[in-house]
Amino acid sequence: MISQSAPVAALLALMLALTHGANAEDKPVVPPKAPPGCAAPEHRQFDFWLGDWVVRDPSAKVVGENHLTSLHKGCAMLENWTGNGGFTGSSLNLYDAERRQWHQTWVDVSGSLLLLDGGVVDGRMVLTGKSAPDAQGTAALQRITWTPLLDGRVRQHWETSTDAGKTWTTAFDGFYSRVK
Repeated sequence: MISQSAPVAALLALMLALTHGANAEDKPVVPPKAPPGCAAPEHRQFDFWLGDWVVRDPSAKVVGENHLTSLHKGCAMLENWTGNGGFTGSSLNLYDAERRQWHQTWVDVSGSLLLLDGGVVDGRMVLTGKSAPDAQGTAALQRITWTPLLDGRVRQHWETSTDAGKTWTTAFDGFYSRVK
């Protein structure tokens, strides 16, 4: 006759053996390494645009506000624009280390999408791309230049070209002053 304690003892012995074996082969848990991040100097080239801004046209009339924040440990910048007439838009900006250039994806309340690429030229951030084709099927070149000014402001000069870059027309000229 088998006692009732025999199955319990066998179960305890099995658990002890499994526990002992698991402990003997376990290695310390090592957390995964953090991704490489965005510490290279190129990732900081557009940081001069971070912050809260009031934006004026060349005559000093306020035309809107802009808020730029750093995301993902400095790997990206998020822009949120609000114009005086209620026009809103946002962009995501990042340095693409693989392509060795800056990229901006702009979207706005009208449903427009603009993709720009480029980098620093003579101390200014210059990004270019093509707009969606208009009613006649023409896609204009877009060039936006951000220039940090000595007084702490930033000038954003947006130009368009319908002749493959031979001539440019100003679409927007804004001067960003930090909100105190």
